[in-house]
Amino acid sequence: MPQFVLRRLVLSLPTLVIVSFLIFGMVRINPDSIVAARLGEGYTEDQAARIRDQYGLDEPVVTEYARWVGNILRGDWGESAYTFEPVLKEMGPKIAVTLELALFAIVFAVIIGLPVGVFSAMRQDQWPDYVLRTNAILGLSVPGFYVATVVLAILANQFSWIPDIRYHSFLDDPLGNLKQMWLPALILSLGTAASVMRYSRTMMLEVLRQDYIRTAWAKGLSERVVIFRHALKNAMLPVVTILGLTMAALVGGTVIFETLFGLPGLGRHLTGAVQRKDFVVIQGVTLFFAVAVVVINLIVDISYTVLDPRSRPQR
Repeated sequence: MPQFVLRRLVLSLPTLVIVSFLIFGMVRINPDSIVAARLGEGYTEDQAARIRDQYGLDEPVVTEYARWVGNILRGDWGESAYTFEPVLKEMGPKIAVTLELALFAIVFAVIIGLPVGVFSAMRQDQWPDYVLRTNAILGLSVPGFYVATVVLAILANQFSWIPDIRYHSFLDDPLGNLKQMWLPALILSLGTAASVMRYSRTMMLEVLRQDYIRTAWAKGLSERVVIFRHALKNAMLPVVTILGLTMAALVGGTVIFETLFGLPGLGRHLTGAVQRKDFVVIQGVTLFFAVAVVVINLIVDISYTVLDPRSRPQR
């Protein structure tokens, strides 16, 4: 097991190198655009030279990339061009907000999608199955930000309710935090819940056709025992993978939801940095999202081997 983890870590390194190079190079494709974005029109050559020196635009790309990676590894992610605060220091509290929103969304997705998928499989080709499958397709088809916009419009027009613009930390005000987080997390989870429902239904149907399940039925075991003691565990293995991959997508998908609901997370921070053309902050937030995706996929691989001994490497 430790060798497998170490091997997966090593295999993740090339991905991180490639992604980090793309993030580093995305603002250096056209160096003059950075100068123009920071200074506007009518800047002098001395002003342009200071911007190029600040972003290392006059250095060879490989040299500047190596320096940038070295600073990242030392915890120096640069400074914001507007607040002059370290990027990592600004990101710290916002990371907690984004991860909390994504984790709540995963919890809602499991609570909604898993029981619905199992129930749909148990009632295959009956009217509850058709209704639930139709709702799952609807959940996958309608963008989450559209649902959030419609819900906010209805709440504002019909109930005169708008999201609280003051963020309540979970440590300082747990109840206020939950009141603020549950609605965006629920809406954000709908697409994931639909995916979990479809995968859990498909895997449950496959498991229910296995010989050992037929044997359990032949023994006269109750439906509850057959489903929850014998079928559910094996059916959920692929769902764990889907949840892990979806978690990676949710971390990046919080951008719009944080803006709509006024949550001070990384997504809202990234949106503000794009509007201000604060390239160092854009790089830092994008790099965090990329590393989070790689780490989540690594955790999924490891958890899958823990849950399913058959997937472990043979000695």
